Amino acid sequence: MKDGFSMMQFSVYNRHCASKESANVHIKRVKSFIPDKGQVSILSITDKQYGNILNVWGSRSQPLPEGPKQLEIF
Repeated sequence: MKDGFSMMQFSVYNRHCASKESANVHIKRVKSFIPDKGQVSILSITDKQYGNILNVWGSRSQPLPEGPKQLEIF
């Protein structure tokens, strides 16, 4: 989270990257932090795909703050 990631849900984080080049920099950084017995899955999606995310909350939950409308990596 100190590197600009936001928690979407427990163990799921996202980060906006303005370009594929920027995403590659952060992917490289994440790879350097993985512990020997750790696993990280990274999914890159386009602005349009991110904009099609459907969030549903229960009556006791509060919606997450609205994030950037551009590319996120998870």
